[in-house]
Amino acid sequence: MDKFERFNKICNDIKTLKIQGAENIAKAAAKALLLRHDKKAVEKLLSLRPTEPCLRNTIKFVLSHKNIKEGVFEALKHFEDSQKKIAEIGSKLIENETIVFTHCHSETVVNILKQAKKEGKKIKVYVTETRPLFQGRITARELAKSKIPVTLVIDSAARFVLKKADMVLFGCDAITTTKIYNKIGSEMFAIIAKNIGIPLYIATNSWKFDAKSIYGEEEKIEERSCKEIWENPPKGVKILNPAFEKIDPRLVTGIISELGLFMKESFIEAVRANYPFLF
Repeated sequence: MDKFERFNKICNDIKTLKIQGAENIAKAAAKALLLRHDKKAVEKLLSLRPTEPCLRNTIKFVLSHKNIKEGVFEALKHFEDSQKKIAEIGSKLIENETIVFTHCHSETVVNILKQAKKEGKKIKVYVTETRPLFQGRITARELAKSKIPVTLVIDSAARFVLKKADMVLFGCDAITTTKIYNKIGSEMFAIIAKNIGIPLYIATNSWKFDAKSIYGEEEKIEERSCKEIWENPPKGVKILNPAFEKIDPRLVTGIISELGLFMKESFIEAVRANYPFLF
């Protein structure tokens, strides 16, 4: 397989969700730039997943280096170091005997939970199956492998188990000046958590902030194929399959990033101070 075929394979794996998760997508795109980084290649990478500023920011960071290899190395190191920092910061919020509710799959969230267990804390986790592609099963599988007690529930059972939880922990795909974006269903669960009085934390790498939102631009919500929901629906049945939704920041207790624990406004200030290249 030559470099063009390998580049196209990475693009296809991102587009078809064989590569999932905002950071995994960004890291794969960075590696793809080692194979091709001409204008057409960059445009193709940028077009793969519309609701992923981390992808765009990583490409911008890599291309800002004269030496592409150096840029890719530094980008990958950023994600590796950030994961460790976020896990350490996030685990401090988890007390012994805490019951955590999460939705979909977030490597960042899983690493926080693993760190809490490593520190000797006994925790339990509820996770939704996350229709239609069942990313929650990935979370459940990883937690079970790490010997963390985990219970999988169907999405519509979320309120039932949220009543038993002590905190909600979500990842995210994008943060703008006005909203936080995560897997479809997230704001619904956030509203329930707020009504019940359970704190909700967003765990995220700071490169998921979209600086263009300062000028009024918001993220485009990616709509996936209707076949993910129903392969052959009856005639006359319309299917809507949005992949993400906006979460009102007023529903969020705090944002956990590699830069620290913040409310959204102070999070943006910290991102600006530490990553001026994003702006």
